[in-house]
Amino acid sequence: MDILDVDDLTTDELVTVLDRAAAIKADHGEGSTSDLLDQQTLGMIFEKPSTRTRVSFETGMTQLGGHAVFLGPDDIHLGHGEPVKDTARALGRYVDFIMARVFDHADAEELAEYADVPVINGLTDDAHPCQTLADLLTIREQFCDFEDVSVAWVGDGNNVCQSFVIGAAMVGLDLTVATPEGYGISDDVADRAAGFGNEPETTHDPEAAVAGADVVYSDVWVSMGQEDKRDQKLADFEGFQITPDLLGDRPFMHCLPAHRGEEVTDAAIESENAVVWNQAENRLHAQKGLLVWLSEQA
Repeated sequence: MDILDVDDLTTDELVTVLDRAAAIKADHGEGSTSDLLDQQTLGMIFEKPSTRTRVSFETGMTQLGGHAVFLGPDDIHLGHGEPVKDTARALGRYVDFIMARVFDHADAEELAEYADVPVINGLTDDAHPCQTLADLLTIREQFCDFEDVSVAWVGDGNNVCQSFVIGAAMVGLDLTVATPEGYGISDDVADRAAGFGNEPETTHDPEAAVAGADVVYSDVWVSMGQEDKRDQKLADFEGFQITPDLLGDRPFMHCLPAHRGEEVTDAAIESENAVVWNQAENRLHAQKGLLVWLSEQA
């Protein structure tokens, strides 16, 4: 089974993965180890740099008794010198899981098609399901469950937003997405969310979005690979910055890294309302839950 976006899981499977993550976190703590993935190996393909994705997956495998192999753009021939499908077929003979953090979502899909082991999307330009698992775990910890919880996404309708929209729909979160015109979520993502009976509201007004929200969530305006659009995007996103006044006393979430002074002020992210560090830690626990669950499906 491959996890290229969060709705590759059914709603029941998503809840099971979150339950598994919570149990592992409670039973084993942040730094303790187990043998749940004894002698298993995760191959980690990175076209994009990362702090949280690399360290959380590598640490998670170690804590579960397994091993992770980092495969950067200079370490393998992915897409240059060897077709993606050949890399997939070879790696599938060596490792038990593949995690791919790549630019083109089609490359992740091709890896999944040709590898004989589970492929996990560690981020593409279209989706970031591992972040959504951590987000949902964080919200559930904050409010005990998802019932009657409302979230405002303020910023770009990017890959993180799009996976979160689907995950929120799956668990029944009430979500409003506030973006500037031209930066909203795709029609496909909106349709997939609607398929779970919970399409988000959309607006171009950040203040309206947060007015009834229990949680405020934002991400960078200029993602990796968009540096040439920086000046235009900073102008287009004027008025969408998360400030203490806009945030109020609501929990603030951000997938990190944050561009302080752009999508969020230093005062807002350093406030006692910010739960971004719990959210970052939960990348570790959510991914451990996912890896263990996937191993049990084999």
